[in-house]
Amino acid sequence: MISAKDFLKYLSAGTLFGFVLMKSEVVSWFRIQEMFRFDAFHMYGIIGLAIVVGLISIQIIKRRNVKDLEGNIITIPPKDPKQVTRYIVGGSLFGLGWALLGACPGPMFALLGSGITIIIVPIVAALAGTYTYGALRSKLPH
Repeated sequence: MISAKDFLKYLSAGTLFGFVLMKSEVVSWFRIQEMFRFDAFHMYGIIGLAIVVGLISIQIIKRRNVKDLEGNIITIPPKDPKQVTRYIVGGSLFGLGWALLGACPGPMFALLGSGITIIIVPIVAALAGTYTYGALRSKLPH
C-alpha cells in the first residue's frame, strides 16, 4: 500500500508533468497534426529533448547504481536484436493511435485534467486494451 506522503509526492509530480505538457502545447491536437504533416519543428524539438534527457538519465542510473524505492539497484537489460519486429510493430501501432487520437497516454490524462472530458472514451479504451494484454500475455509470443 502506498503511504499518504508518497501519494502526495506522486500526485505533485504528475500535476507538474501535466502542467508542463499543457504549457509546452504537447497535448495540442494542432501541434500533433503539424508534426505528422511535417509542417513544424515544435514537437520534434520536444521529442528530441526528451530523448537526450532519457539518454543522460539512463547513463546516470547505470553508472551510479541508482536504487528504486525498495532499495533494489535499477537494472536495464539490453534489447534482443532478434525481437526488432515486435518493436517495429508496437511502435507503429502506438504511432497510429497517436496520429488518430492526437494524444499519447501521458497527455490523455493532462487533457482530462484540463477539462476535455471526451478524452474519457480513449482513456477507457486504453485501459481495456492494457487489461486485455495483461490477460492474454502468457498466450502471446514474446
